[in-house]
Amino acid sequence: MVDVPQRRPARAARLRPVGDGELELQYRVVHGYRRAFRMAGEGPALVLIHGIGDSSATWTELIPGLARTHTVIAPDLLGHGASDKPRADYSVAAYANGLRDLLSTLGVESATLVGHSLGGGVAMQFAYQFPERTERLILVSAGGVGREVTPALRLVSLPGAHLALSALRLPGARLQVGLAVRLMKLLDTDLGQDAPDLLHLVDALPDETSRNAFVRTLRAVVDGRGQVVTMLDRCYLTAGMPTMLLWGDRDSVVPVRHAYRAHEAMPGSRLEIFEGAGHFPFHSDPARFRALVEEFTRTTAPADWSREHWRALLREGRPGAGPTGLSDDAARALRDAGERSAT
Repeated sequence: MVDVPQRRPARAARLRPVGDGELELQYRVVHGYRRAFRMAGEGPALVLIHGIGDSSATWTELIPGLARTHTVIAPDLLGHGASDKPRADYSVAAYANGLRDLLSTLGVESATLVGHSLGGGVAMQFAYQFPERTERLILVSAGGVGREVTPALRLVSLPGAHLALSALRLPGARLQVGLAVRLMKLLDTDLGQDAPDLLHLVDALPDETSRNAFVRTLRAVVDGRGQVVTMLDRCYLTAGMPTMLLWGDRDSVVPVRHAYRAHEAMPGSRLEIFEGAGHFPFHSDPARFRALVEEFTRTTAPADWSREHWRALLREGRPGAGPTGLSDDAARALRDAGERSAT
């Protein structure tokens, strides 16, 4: 059992270096499956949730700085990284449940959640299922806002995806893909911004078990027409939850217009755009990313959840909102955008 230290007043906060040993993977067995995670630092809990095909390693450049003032927990989601990859439920709700149970084994009762891409959807689902355990939300290029998603992920969700992913492991295929990536960067395309990171995700699928887990996870949230999971109908429930959205304006995976939709739909949210960045703004400008996270957690109070407040939100919804939780004009604009992207 790991006890998370109580929050200190800001003036008494102690900065300390984080040793390399703290960045090493640790493990817990939950429900019979091994869950890998990195844990470092002390202070209020900060949970970093990676995206599809990725792992906790994506955060390693940020963890030492954040761990000076926080207890940082960065899990490898089930089916990813060094965690087990069983034939199991890889839905967003299942990931939220698994995260709750891992945090419980670590003695973490509540935390600020930082979720990237799929991890943003998991963070939002966690906040919906367990609002009493969620202090703040920081959503980074998050999925679940609109139907649009990069065509590459739509293709991988189709039948035969296992064969396509396996073909990328054939001799010579990696070289050809690498040449295409360099060309896209030279042409300064939006996909060129993200291609190196996306290619790294493919490299992280070395065997059939890993590829199966990746495809099952993807099909839980994406099909041939785009994203199938949305949080727009429940965004009004974030009223009173400190929420910050971080997005690259050249995101080729989840377009930046999703950030503006989410910002309008989430009462009191804060939006920060990383100019020139793609789907991984925390890789493009880690110093700014860390500074924003630290400033946001320092200057906002944790959400004060109550059963009465939750009941009132469910009964009344966002004032003046339609069934999506948005204003009538915003809801109409989103419907129009969805219809265009579906054709």
